[in-house]
Amino acid sequence: MSDEKLFHESWYRLAAQKVGLRPGVRTQRQLFRGEKWYILRDPFGNQFYRMRPGAYAFVARLGSKRTVEEVWKETMALDPDGAPGQGEVIELLAQLYHANLLFYDLPPDSRKLFERYQKKKQRILTSNLMNIMFLRIPLLDPDPFLKRILPGIRRVMSPAGGVVWLLVVAAGLKAAVENFGELRLQSEGVLAPSNLFLLYTAAVLIKALHEFGHASAVRRFGGEVHTMGVMFLIFSPLPYTDASAAWSFREKRRRVFVGAAGMIVEVFVASIALLVWAHTGPGTLHALTYNMIFIASVSTILFNINPLLRYDGYYILSDLVDVPNLHQRATDHLTYLAERYAFGCRDGETPAETRKEAVWLTVFGVLSGVYRVFVFSRILLFIADRFLLLGLIMAAVCGVMWIAVPSVKFVRYLAENPRLYRTRSRAVAVCSSAFVLAVLLFAVIPFPASFKAPGVLKAENYVVAANKTAGVVEELTAPSGRTVRPGDTLLRLSNKELGLQIQQSQAGLDEAVARRQKAMQERQADVAPLESRVDYYVKRLDRLNKEKESLTMKSDMAGMWVSPGAEDYLGMWVPRGTPLGQLVNGDSFYFASVVSQQDVSDLFSGKTRKAEVKLYGQAEIRLPVRRYVAIPMEQTKLPSAALGWGAGGDVPVDAQDAHGMKTAEPFYEVRAFVDGNTKAALLHGRSGKIKFQVACRPLLQQGWRRLRQLVQKRYQV
Repeated sequence: MSDEKLFHESWYRLAAQKVGLRPGVRTQRQLFRGEKWYILRDPFGNQFYRMRPGAYAFVARLGSKRTVEEVWKETMALDPDGAPGQGEVIELLAQLYHANLLFYDLPPDSRKLFERYQKKKQRILTSNLMNIMFLRIPLLDPDPFLKRILPGIRRVMSPAGGVVWLLVVAAGLKAAVENFGELRLQSEGVLAPSNLFLLYTAAVLIKALHEFGHASAVRRFGGEVHTMGVMFLIFSPLPYTDASAAWSFREKRRRVFVGAAGMIVEVFVASIALLVWAHTGPGTLHALTYNMIFIASVSTILFNINPLLRYDGYYILSDLVDVPNLHQRATDHLTYLAERYAFGCRDGETPAETRKEAVWLTVFGVLSGVYRVFVFSRILLFIADRFLLLGLIMAAVCGVMWIAVPSVKFVRYLAENPRLYRTRSRAVAVCSSAFVLAVLLFAVIPFPASFKAPGVLKAENYVVAANKTAGVVEELTAPSGRTVRPGDTLLRLSNKELGLQIQQSQAGLDEAVARRQKAMQERQADVAPLESRVDYYVKRLDRLNKEKESLTMKSDMAGMWVSPGAEDYLGMWVPRGTPLGQLVNGDSFYFASVVSQQDVSDLFSGKTRKAEVKLYGQAEIRLPVRRYVAIPMEQTKLPSAALGWGAGGDVPVDAQDAHGMKTAEPFYEVRAFVDGNTKAALLHGRSGKIKFQVACRPLLQQGWRRLRQLVQKRYQV
């Protein structure tokens, strides 16, 4: 047993005091993974507090007739391993003190022990400021209303109600599958200015029913709900409910049901909205029901069902894995890891009971922190896209609350925390070294920098083979993939109408020649017009015969004949100028890449060191680039439709362009000439990506440049 557990430097201030649980506090037991826990409840404030058996054994013995030290010695004698230490007793009593669960009569000197624990209202205010985008304001007590409608709640939350829920949801899913294309199409205009009012109205309706579902479930199982109010979700007022009474439910399935009740109601309402939407035409009701469907799906995925944020999914997961206070325990475990392995505090204790739980808490704590940063960053960008000034204000406030305030608290932690009493110098040295190392890594040491761009491989010499005369494809002489020489026949076409035109022109020529000969003998004045007519038919016949010859398509160059869809043309009439294939000379290739405006400056400034190409399907092979040429002109037409969104590529294209070739934003084309001596299959039209290595820069400089480019691109500032 550690000395820190047995002794604490401030114990003398509290040892002689007499405190105890308030008479109105109720206690009940719960099992988590086979381990007993005790729930203390204050009926007046509807507040709850969980504690382990060892802590409860100490608290239950407190009273006005015995001092804190007497009770502590007794519990230590009964259970030396499970009883709380002096430091834990001080922290425990401080938390119970501010939760209004103790009666006390402490002198001013003893009350100073609790100054590091803020009062309840101060904690709520601080929490609201730290979560400024999720501010909560309580407004009313819904419990009297819930009592009046309790019989109806019991009928709804019953096996019969579950059957009805399943039938309605199944019908809604059927409607969603049948109208999936229209659902996806309508989502493109959900954030249009004309739709914002209906979107907000739908959000209020859905969230009101969601919170009412939580409150009804709590009441259904005998709990009380005394707080409903408004939560400013990203400064938009939405309803919320305090359903913490579910903590007192002994059965896990009831606690899980309370956590899921809001989402169950949302899915039910969304299914009804789907049915209404599918059976109504364009109008207000049609648009409102679609917005309800959108809100129910997006909010459920991003917030409610996601366990990484402290919403429904978090509490459901906490109950399913039987880990109460999951977020706090994960934070405490990460703090323990830092104190033990970085600061050298050997007397600290982890909240994890097993090694598996320690891994679980570590992973959860890291992922939840990363996800919170990701979600809040996306929210800030979302708001700034529409209200730039408001987004800047929120970014400044969040910077203060999430960076400045925690930094100040961390400095105070290093300077004052009693757990670091023996290792404070090491903790300061470790943190200072980490800070210096971070500065060196991010702001001083240059790191390799690069950027990638999508592109398509093209032969330097290739031609598109198109028929010079309209006709019906009769024969494919050269199959696709064959190497041909100049003059080789590729395919043959036929055109009966062309044959008739030749016969007609030949007959006209014969007639014109005969009439000219007659006019030379009888009327010299008619010779000149007839000569012109003869010349017309001669030229027409020459043109028609050339067109007839061109019905046999021949190769114009040496290379590979590529026409993968030629068989589909057999027996088909093809107009003049139809691309029927390509003749590709595979001796040399270049990679036509699409470089964004943000990245092209490095190319024009000559900071590029090296470039290499990787083709899809053979990413393990790197194609070295001999040289590249950046075309100094903005373009909006892609080198190939395969690079655009319409064909599954990475480049955003204009939604109005049916061919998928026009880009949504201008780009620069960079042609990189690759080395043909490689194991990769160099095929004309094969897509991939090119990677440009630029001058090394510190990571902070690279990140700052990307941030500036993002701001300039999105907000034109």
